[in-house]
Amino acid sequence: MSKDVGLWIRVSTEDQAQSDSPEHHEKRARMYAEIKNWNVREVYYLLGVSGKSVMEHPETKRMLADIQARKITGLVFSKLARLSRNLKELTEFSQIFGSNHADLISLDESIDTSTPAGRMFYNIMGSLSQWEREEIANRVAKSIPVRAKLGKSLGGEAPFGYKWIDKKLELDEKEAPIRKLLHELFAEHKRKRTVANMLNEKGYRTRNGSKFSDTTIDRLLKDPAAKGLRRVNYTKSSGLNKKWELKPKEDWVFQEVPRIVSDELWEKCNQILDAISSSKTKVRKRTIHLFSSVLQCDCGEKMYMRSKSPKYVCRKCKNKIGPQDLEEIYHSQLKQLLFSETELEKHLQTEQSQIGDKKQLIEILVADIQKLHTKIKDTFELYHEGKIQKDAFESYHKPLYDELKQKEMTLNETQAYIDSIQVQSLSNEQVLHDARDLYAHWIQFSNEEKKTIIEAITENIIISERDITINLSYIPTLTHDAGATMNPNTAIVLPILVQLSNERTWLR
Repeated sequence: MSKDVGLWIRVSTEDQAQSDSPEHHEKRARMYAEIKNWNVREVYYLLGVSGKSVMEHPETKRMLADIQARKITGLVFSKLARLSRNLKELTEFSQIFGSNHADLISLDESIDTSTPAGRMFYNIMGSLSQWEREEIANRVAKSIPVRAKLGKSLGGEAPFGYKWIDKKLELDEKEAPIRKLLHELFAEHKRKRTVANMLNEKGYRTRNGSKFSDTTIDRLLKDPAAKGLRRVNYTKSSGLNKKWELKPKEDWVFQEVPRIVSDELWEKCNQILDAISSSKTKVRKRTIHLFSSVLQCDCGEKMYMRSKSPKYVCRKCKNKIGPQDLEEIYHSQLKQLLFSETELEKHLQTEQSQIGDKKQLIEILVADIQKLHTKIKDTFELYHEGKIQKDAFESYHKPLYDELKQKEMTLNETQAYIDSIQVQSLSNEQVLHDARDLYAHWIQFSNEEKKTIIEAITENIIISERDITINLSYIPTLTHDAGATMNPNTAIVLPILVQLSNERTWLR
C-alpha cells in the first residue's frame, strides 16, 4: 500500500568518525521504502547530533509538525538508537505517533507498526507493561502500612482543622472551631445541605476559599481525625479519572492526633449518616462483560449479555453461549496459539536459511568494498608519485570506481531485502516469551484489564451452532468445534519470526 513517509538520519560526530556514514543510513532506508512502495516525502537530517536528547532539535520539531499535519504517516530509521538514546523521549515519540495514527519503522529491531504483527507486538507489550507497572505499585503500596504503624509521616495535606508543625499534626486555631461547629450543626439539623448553607451564610469557607457543599460536609463528618484518630493507608487510586476508593478496613492504620469533638458527638453524626445512607437505593456496580465488543453471531448480529440472562445471546436467532465457557475457550485458544512451535520453527528455518545466504553475501560484499577502497587509494598514490601517467589514470581508476558503486548498490539492496523480511514479523523467542507471560498472568488480571487485552488483540469472535471462530489481530482464523476437545496440535500459520536486538527492551 502506498504510504507517505519520512526518513530519519541522525549520526553523531563520534559515529561519523567511525565511518558510520549518514549516506549509508539514508540509502538503506530509501531501499526499504522502495520495496514497500512507499513515497519518501521528507528527510530529517540530524548530523553530528548526540542521541542523549533530540526532542528540542529543529528537525525533530519539523518532523512532529509533519506528523500532526498528516504530511507523512510514518518515519523510517535504521535503529531505535538512531531515533534517540533517551528512554523518556522514545516513549514520548511512541505516544505522539500513536495518537496521530502514524507508524514507527525501525529496521534493525524489525519494528514496523504499519504491519499487523507490529501492532500486535505493541498491544501485547502494552498489556504486560501495564501489569508490571501495577506490580511495582503494589510493592510500593505494601510499604505504606509499615511506615504508618511505625508512626512515620506519610506526607499529604493536613485535614481541615489541622496543620503540620515539625512533621506533626496540630490544631489549626482558625479551622478547628469551624469543624467543631460543623458537627454540632449536623447533630441538630441532620441535613448535610442545611449545614453547608448555614456555614456559607456565616461567611465560612473551605481551605481553598470555596463554599461548603454537602459532599464536603459528608467527607468531614466521616473523617475520624475530628475525634483524635487520623486514618492513613485507607484509600487507593482506582486509576479512572484519578478517583479513589476505600481499602479493606483491616488495612487501615490510625494515628493519634489532637481531638476536635468528643467521641459521642462524632458517633452521633455518623449514625445519622448511616441512617440516611441505608434509606437510599443502593447503586449497583456496573458489571463488566469481557466479550461484548467483539462477540457476534454467525447471522451477523451482535451478541450481548441481557439483564435477565446469564449468557451472551443473539437477539435474532437466539444463539447463546455462557461467559465462563467462552473465557475458558479463549484462554485455551491463546495457549494453543502461543505454544504451537512446530509451524513457527518450520517458517523460521526456511527464512533463516534465506537470510543466512544474504548475510553471507553481505560479508563478501563488505570485504570486496574494503579491497576496492584500498585499490582506489593505491591508484591515487601511484598517480601522485608519477608512476601512472595522467592519460592512463582513468583506465586504472574508472573500472575500480564503477565496480565499487555497483557493489555498494548491491549491498544496500541486499540489506533492504533482509530488512523487509525481518520487519514483516517479530522474533520467535520474543513473541513466545511475551505471549506466554500474557497467558500465564491471565488469571491475575482484573476484568477491566482482560477486557482491554481482548479488545486490543481480537478482531472478532463469531459464534455458530457448533463452532467458535476467534479472529485475532493478525493471525489467520482459528476455529473451534464447540462440541469437541481443543486440539493443541492445530496448525497455526504465524508470520516469519526473527531475533530482535536487546534495544527493543525500551518498550517494556
